[in-house]
Amino acid sequence: MALPAKIQWVTFDVYGTLIDWEKGIYDAFRKEAARDGFTIDDPSEIIPLFHEISREVEGGSYELYAEVLRRTAVEIAKRIGWPLEPSRSGFLPDSVQRWAAFKETNTQLNKFRKKFETGLISNVDDKLLGQTRRHIPGDFDLVVTAQQVRSYKPDPAHFTEFARRIGGKKGWVHIGCSHYHDIEPCLKAKVPVIWVNRNKEVLESGQKKPTAEVKTLLEAAKLLGA
Repeated sequence: MALPAKIQWVTFDVYGTLIDWEKGIYDAFRKEAARDGFTIDDPSEIIPLFHEISREVEGGSYELYAEVLRRTAVEIAKRIGWPLEPSRSGFLPDSVQRWAAFKETNTQLNKFRKKFETGLISNVDDKLLGQTRRHIPGDFDLVVTAQQVRSYKPDPAHFTEFARRIGGKKGWVHIGCSHYHDIEPCLKAKVPVIWVNRNKEVLESGQKKPTAEVKTLLEAAKLLGA
């Protein structure tokens, strides 16, 4: 599946693509655990568990992303032996407002905005996204959240809804960092997709290649002529 000859819309996943959420998540856990004298020294203690557990939670019946984060925090604490009181699990959704953008994000977004119509397609609720958008100032032409479609990627609802709003898939390219959440559903929906592979992941046997793979948003911008 090739990139469109004429691109009108470029959409972005948010967390991991525009926002350095892994650092934000690790910092939140480290800070809250330190209140109990519990030390978390390495992101690898937290981040793989976060991805695993949050996927499991999202796979159940729909609930707001803030609740997904609370439930994920409680389960991670159990797994690492930190006696976190569930009533304190709000530390994780409360931290979203401090999750910062990657250094390149806003410079590259401005390039995309000058040439294309832009949108956000994110597994988040509207309130938390509002907090995040303080770190990515500027307008987006369309936004689709999990709250709006009451579903979490990789279920296709986000992409189906976006296509409905723009009247089809012609001239649309999506950019995301998660093969599981973004690349796979885009390939199934026949939406050209660029994988921002910041963590140098290697595809496993059976995983399909994206339309294009880049290491940074800068590379994605160059690829699309932004």
